[in-house]
Amino acid sequence: MTTMTVRPPWSALEKKLGYTFRDPALLVRALTHKSFSNENRMPRVQHNETLEFLGDAVLGFVIGELIFKGFPALQEGSLSKIKAHLVSAATLSQKARGLEIGGFLRLGSGEARSGGSSKDSLLADALEAVIASIYLDGSLPAVVPFISRMFEKDISGIDLGDLSFHDYKTTLQETAQRLGLPLPDYRVLEEIGPDHDKTFLIQVMWNGVAFAEGRGPSKKEAQRQAARATLEKLART
Repeated sequence: MTTMTVRPPWSALEKKLGYTFRDPALLVRALTHKSFSNENRMPRVQHNETLEFLGDAVLGFVIGELIFKGFPALQEGSLSKIKAHLVSAATLSQKARGLEIGGFLRLGSGEARSGGSSKDSLLADALEAVIASIYLDGSLPAVVPFISRMFEKDISGIDLGDLSFHDYKTTLQETAQRLGLPLPDYRVLEEIGPDHDKTFLIQVMWNGVAFAEGRGPSKKEAQRQAARATLEKLART
């Protein structure tokens, strides 16, 4: 594959990834959506679909090893639940947003107009493609540390007492409606750490009262934990 000169946008993303490519063309391809390739019908414009396939396999392998070593006492079923949660499109799109991958995507004009750079599916796919590009450029010694850094907080924050990854926000909303109370409001109290590795502290305000707090590596997870804490508090009253 022909090596390309790194342009400023790609070097900016490399800083966010914490990895410098020997062959930047791999990163460019990982960020190229099929819609861009279709609009620029040149043999050298390759899109990222096959990289997504490889990245999914590499991610699954690395995450599998990390949780296998991190939770040696768990059975296969529990490990599978953790893995499915970590490699889900929801989790990957959140990671991609933290790395600001959407701003680097090469999209066709139609896809760009429809907000493709913020779609969960495109962001998750692009992150898988980026993982594949790092693997192809530097093999496992490069991609394992990248994935480990990206999921370190998520893995260390796994609650072994709750592997259902239940939608506590929906349950709390249904509880409020059943009780005839206003819906809970989630407020960000604190954001700790750099953009690609933040920890969020969220507070549930419910019926005018600061009810409970939750912490997590994303706003969604922190809200989930805050909703869970609220439900647990309600159960004790």
